[in-house]
Amino acid sequence: MARVLIIDDDHVFRASLTKMFEKAGYTTMTANNGEEGISLFNTHGFDLVITDIIMPVMEGIETIIQLRSLSPDLKIIAMSGGGKVGAAEYLNTARLLKATAILKKPFTFNELQEILEKLDA
Repeated sequence: MARVLIIDDDHVFRASLTKMFEKAGYTTMTANNGEEGISLFNTHGFDLVITDIIMPVMEGIETIIQLRSLSPDLKIIAMSGGGKVGAAEYLNTARLLKATAILKKPFTFNELQEILEKLDA
């Protein structure tokens, strides 16, 4: 797995996540929301997409649904720090929509690395 698309509306978190992935040897591109992410996916194709759930324009649940329709075997990591409902509810919904893995924000580099190792297996 070499190419990763990071979708998150928080530019500081996106930059931090980019550094984590690049440290692990991945090539990354980023998007500010699901709509931008879908456009980049259609243009560039990726091996892995990691998406936040709560975002403006197009939120993560809709993004996962569209990505699944475009590429049923795509590896998708859903992440959320919660919101009005709480991270667990959003992440459970993402799991039901066949997200490959889920991460509750904030998470550590080691937690991300463990998931990446499982996805590469």
